[in-house]
Amino acid sequence: MIAVLAAAAQNADAPVYVAQNVAFGIIAALMVFSAIRVVTTANVVHAAAYLVMVLAGAAAQFILLGAEFVAITQVMVYIGAVVVLFLFGIMLTKAPMRGEEFARRDQWLAGLFTSVVLFGVLIYGLLDGFGRSKIPQDLQPTLTGEVSDSIFGTYLLAFEAISLLLLAAAVGAIVVSKRD
Repeated sequence: MIAVLAAAAQNADAPVYVAQNVAFGIIAALMVFSAIRVVTTANVVHAAAYLVMVLAGAAAQFILLGAEFVAITQVMVYIGAVVVLFLFGIMLTKAPMRGEEFARRDQWLAGLFTSVVLFGVLIYGLLDGFGRSKIPQDLQPTLTGEVSDSIFGTYLLAFEAISLLLLAAAVGAIVVSKRD
């Protein structure tokens, strides 16, 4: 590490590996691994645990970006509520804890095609929206009050729609479990 910093001091074009960049890489790698395991594991409870790891990684990335409010909101809303609701639904519906090993292997080609198309659309959208422009260095942090005004002002209808969707999922899980 010292050699890299010394080389960077001599050559301004050499890459400098800062701790924040290294942490980003490690967290991103763990998130990619966990995201792949979410869709490939046969046990739904393990899939929920891997989903928690992905969402916690997103919160860690927000902390690296200096958006602590968004990170805490990520933890409280997604990890604290959505994943608990997901596990609650699994337990209430008495879903099998262990899936069949080869139950969905016949659709892998369609899944691969869909994922490649979605990846292409994502890359196109990013390049179209941002191109080769760099993030301005003089960005000012957004105040928490402005974020809350945006959530409970501009996006109030979407916020309430999501809460109704979560309520409908909970009621649906209860209704499905009571049929037995």
